[in-house]
Amino acid sequence: LTDVYSSSPALGRYFRSAQVVYFSNESSTVFYQLEFSVPPPTAEFMENTMNPEFIRNVLRQNIYDED
Repeated sequence: LTDVYSSSPALGRYFRSAQVVYFSNESSTVFYQLEFSVPPPTAEFMENTMNPEFIRNVLRQNIYDED
C-alpha cells in the first residue's frame, strides 16, 4: 500500500503511512489505516481528493494495472 499511495499522482504528495490494523487468514480480511497530511481542508478538496471512494479507486486502478 505504501508504494501504491506514495507513487500516486493524485495522492502521493499527501500520503504519509499505511498500517495494518487487523488481519484474518480465515476470512482473507485486512483492515488498514491510511494517514494523509493535507493542507487546511476546503469542502471541495475533502469531497473530491480525500473522498473514501476516490482513495479506494486509486488502489483498484493499481491492481488492474498489474494484471
